[in-house]
Amino acid sequence: MTDAAKTTIDQSEVDRFSAMAAEWWDPTGKFKPLHKFNPVRLGYIRDRVSENFGRDPKGHLPLSGLRVLDIGCGGGLLSEPVARMGASVVGADPSEKNIRIAQTHAAETSVNVDYRAVTAEQLAEAGETFDVVLNMEVVEHVADVDFFMRTCGAMVKPGGLMFVATINRTFKARALAIFAAEHVLRWLPIGTHQYEKLVRPDEIETPLSAGGLDIIHRTGVFFNPLQDRWNLSPDMDVNYMLLGKKRS
Repeated sequence: MTDAAKTTIDQSEVDRFSAMAAEWWDPTGKFKPLHKFNPVRLGYIRDRVSENFGRDPKGHLPLSGLRVLDIGCGGGLLSEPVARMGASVVGADPSEKNIRIAQTHAAETSVNVDYRAVTAEQLAEAGETFDVVLNMEVVEHVADVDFFMRTCGAMVKPGGLMFVATINRTFKARALAIFAAEHVLRWLPIGTHQYEKLVRPDEIETPLSAGGLDIIHRTGVFFNPLQDRWNLSPDMDVNYMLLGKKRS
């Protein structure tokens, strides 16, 4: 199948998240894990982007002047705080319900985000390019990982960055990120993740490398129940983040 005939969209996944769209901004609802995850991933994004582009991460609007794509933005939980750091943000999601929720919330909080109900391939075909692409908790929900990573990588400007956060396909992840999180702790609705769709780091790194991005940082992320928060960790067996930089 040619790339022109391919799609990154798994319609069952779009339908699943569309059905929960009204709950995106409820910190005690079905997206509670993402609300808790936001501080560690936002800190990681701010610090790594600042390092790459010579910014002060503690300064006022450290991402000012940078164009950022939040692909699979959902209700905008990541798009809004990144925009508040000064970035010009495009939030893209194939679910029109998610985009409407995101647009409504941004209007209520007076945050400027360019939300679009589009796919990654539609943006790439339109020639869109970005200094930073945020590919966070999305790759395990797409139909074709290789095509999705190539498509997203093509939109990164030379010298730019792509962040990828997802769940490893390991027995440890199946026990903790699926069984414990969905069936025991009830952090997530049952069926949010399917083990066979989880993605190993090499399955992300290979298409990114072929698309001209070098992996410059890797980190695991774990939840500390005593602190009630997520922290960075060298253990990538369950949740992890990769950072790729586009060759100049």
